Amino acid sequence: MKPKVYIDGKEGTTGLQIYDRLAARDDIDLLLIDEDKRKDTDERKKLLNAADIVFLCLPDAAAVEAVGLVENPDTRIIDASTAHRTAPGWVYGFPELKPGQRETIAASKRVANPGCHATGFISVTAPLVELGLLPKDADLSCFSLTGYSGGGKKMIAQYEAEDRDAALSAPCPYGLGQVHKHLPEIQKICGLAKAPVFVPIVDDYYKGMATTVALHRSQLRAVPSLHALWRAYADYYAGQAMVHVDPDPAESPAAKLYANAMAGRNDLRIVVAGSDEAFTVTALFDNLGKGASGAAVQNMNILLGLPETTGLL
Repeated sequence: MKPKVYIDGKEGTTGLQIYDRLAARDDIDLLLIDEDKRKDTDERKKLLNAADIVFLCLPDAAAVEAVGLVENPDTRIIDASTAHRTAPGWVYGFPELKPGQRETIAASKRVANPGCHATGFISVTAPLVELGLLPKDADLSCFSLTGYSGGGKKMIAQYEAEDRDAALSAPCPYGLGQVHKHLPEIQKICGLAKAPVFVPIVDDYYKGMATTVALHRSQLRAVPSLHALWRAYADYYAGQAMVHVDPDPAESPAAKLYANAMAGRNDLRIVVAGSDEAFTVTALFDNLGKGASGAAVQNMNILLGLPETTGLL
């Protein structure tokens, strides 16, 4: 029997993207709610409990409420909201995080899907902490460039309006008060003593992300060169299907990076650049792919015991 899958909140950007990735698959049974009942709690509850896998693509408070509606002990939930990313009892859905993370996800019934900016920062920083190359109390900073689709339907409408504000044609740093919603998961999942100084930037293109952490060699332990830093990432992510490390910058340096280079894809690239004294490490990915819906489907595949790239590559 095919596993039953329900998307609660299919009408939002993330929900629609998940639906697009699942609609053509013949190895699952996608449960759909009648349009006129999508806000009917009883109907939603029925589908939430009928499903083997539930995606929650809802605002935080609504996601918490939806979890409370699930009474079926066999229903497994992937929450795309911020609500449970640091919550006890929930597994963080970044399979490449560290050895054993994929197996922990596979055994879980509650998976918190990572945030988009957080995916970039964690993919760059967590390996260095895990390997003991970066002290947990390091002073870090990060800037993260995203396309406007990351802001959801309201922001998409603003950017695509014919009479839009001319200011929207320029990059826009935001969240300048250092209270961005991804900071708690960034700090917890990386095991940092303090959150980084974090500058998210939205720009006038639809999708794609470039999240960059800058480091001096003096901040790191046992990293004598740019090549050594690259080698650490290449070894850490060796064999991963959805995270790839670009070639050795000592032999093939990156001249420039475009934030939309991975638009339309579900995997992520790590690009190491700089000199032997100062480094930048950038995660390039699609904010709607590995940064949201693609990651959610990857987690679903793991929960179902399927090849995790099914429907993604």
